[in-house]
Amino acid sequence: MARLPRYSIINQPQHVILQGRQGQSVFHQQQDYQYFHDCLDAAAYNYNLKLHAYVLMPDHVHVLATPGSADSVSRVVQSIGRNYVQYFNELYDGVGTLWEGRYRATVIDGKNYLLTCSRYIELNPVRNQLVDKPQDYHWSSYAHNALAQTDEMITAASEYRKLGDSARECAKAYRKLFRLTLSQQQVQEITDATVKGWVLGDSKFARKIEKLSGRRASQLPKGRPRGS
Repeated sequence: MARLPRYSIINQPQHVILQGRQGQSVFHQQQDYQYFHDCLDAAAYNYNLKLHAYVLMPDHVHVLATPGSADSVSRVVQSIGRNYVQYFNELYDGVGTLWEGRYRATVIDGKNYLLTCSRYIELNPVRNQLVDKPQDYHWSSYAHNALAQTDEMITAASEYRKLGDSARECAKAYRKLFRLTLSQQQVQEITDATVKGWVLGDSKFARKIEKLSGRRASQLPKGRPRGS
């Protein structure tokens, strides 16, 4: 089956996943996380990608970001591929890429899904039983978004800014959202959409993205004949 083209829609949030090859760790020590963080920060600045949320897991990375140009996401991923992979291979005598094939990404309906996707990302260490609470995991955007501890890499999305009149008010309101546990259905919906490249939004949003991107943005209903 032919691969669908990447989404290249400016000013539309995307959820991006980088997965370690064959599930291998892509971070071995704290300096690795810091170096990746710095690479991501520099690449996002250079290629006009606004970062809203992230988490660096031992074997994969999640990013929620809005591209300012059509190739922002791909150029950031390529930059990380050059800089972090070179650093990692030199330090640990590795060869070749760290990542499992192409990066995974999908477009997000920011109005209805951005804050949910942000929580999905920052709760990843809890779901994977690395920590009991999101604030206990250092390598994510939770401290910035929920505790108002500045991470210069993060740019607040419009839906986040609507939570309050100041950074502290926004953080307080965002923190309260974590009282509502994400359902397994929500987690699976976000995961499936990102891995399969379907938009995260309703049918109206999917039709909008299809017009902008020129590609199918949602899965065909089961049992529907091809070409119909």
